[in-house]
Amino acid sequence: GKPKFLSTWGTDTDPRKIVGNGQYRMLSYTPNQRVVLEKNPYFWRKDAEGNAQPYIQQIVWQIIENTDTQLLNFRSGDLDTLDVQPEVFPLLKREEKRGKYTVFNGGPDTGSVFVCFNLNKGRNPQNQPFVDPIKSRWFASKEFRQAIAYGINRDAMTNNIYRGLGAPLHSPIPAQSPFYLSPEQGLKTYSYDPQKSKELLLSAGFKYNSNGELLDTEGNKVRFTLLMAAGKKAREQMGTQIKQDLGKLGMQVDTQFLSFNTYVEKLRLTKNWDTYLGGFTGGLEPHSGYNIWSVKGTLHSFNQGPLGTKPPIKGWEVAEWEQKIDDLYVKASQELNEAKRKELYGDTQRIIAEQVPFIYMVNPLTFEAVRDRLSGIRYSAIGGAFWNLYELKITE
Repeated sequence: GKPKFLSTWGTDTDPRKIVGNGQYRMLSYTPNQRVVLEKNPYFWRKDAEGNAQPYIQQIVWQIIENTDTQLLNFRSGDLDTLDVQPEVFPLLKREEKRGKYTVFNGGPDTGSVFVCFNLNKGRNPQNQPFVDPIKSRWFASKEFRQAIAYGINRDAMTNNIYRGLGAPLHSPIPAQSPFYLSPEQGLKTYSYDPQKSKELLLSAGFKYNSNGELLDTEGNKVRFTLLMAAGKKAREQMGTQIKQDLGKLGMQVDTQFLSFNTYVEKLRLTKNWDTYLGGFTGGLEPHSGYNIWSVKGTLHSFNQGPLGTKPPIKGWEVAEWEQKIDDLYVKASQELNEAKRKELYGDTQRIIAEQVPFIYMVNPLTFEAVRDRLSGIRYSAIGGAFWNLYELKITE
């Protein structure tokens, strides 16, 4: 069919004729340059004194893709706000007073970055295993996964990639969430400990040859591929360090950079991969991540089942701990008592930390520079600088 709404507005429609219920409406749009928004006179919100909100009459969003150009424009005064990357934080912090702006720190980013193992024991329609059976046996070993977790130096990652302006991740639930289980509350963590890694590997039956190469019980050298999407500088640097760190444990890690579409297709459709370095967005409510932990979820990447109406996958198995996480998420979503919900989500985090289907890496701290003439800023990693835009005022 041809739904009428698809033909009602086009790129040539007068912005003033586009209906919306937000606090601003579009005044003009110049492709690849800027979007100009004006206050919506019909917006419902008023302050305690009955004054209409928002207070700022007009906003201009400049479209600048190059981060170096963004920085130049901000320093010259052409922009009022800038997302601050760790590499330019020292410069902007030093110029804070002279530039008449404040660099806000919202704490660690709320998303997650991780190494994921392919635990899928299924076979494709040609009856070929998704994962090489030799590697599949390694990945299925909890001790092997934990050994890798102990073998990655997250502190070095924070210093080398984010210049110390980052924090290690321990859980899929961000630290800002009231449902986060902290290490102080009993969450298992994996501080860098290569000796512990080797002990776990030896206890699981692995051994070293005279060249220091790690071998499994059948004498196979431990070698696998780490996939990642190309073009993400920080993740490429993480991949390089992971390769180096695990090399010290006698493992050979081959990093492979793919275009984003090829990367997604390989993970979700062919399922023919060893490990990958990826990430998910995050928020305060844990259930927003249920699609990751549901055994039928489309983001259940460490053991991806059949998607949608696809036929069953031959040989696909769901581990007991995997199903337990799913059950706990469902139970927590049905629980009305917040304390009990916290306890249930705490149990999921304990299982995830013990089983390590994902090894969590590090997140950068979130910074934003905002001109001091904008008052009312209440910055956070979740909402940024403008989540309360209706309250902000310009004070010259």
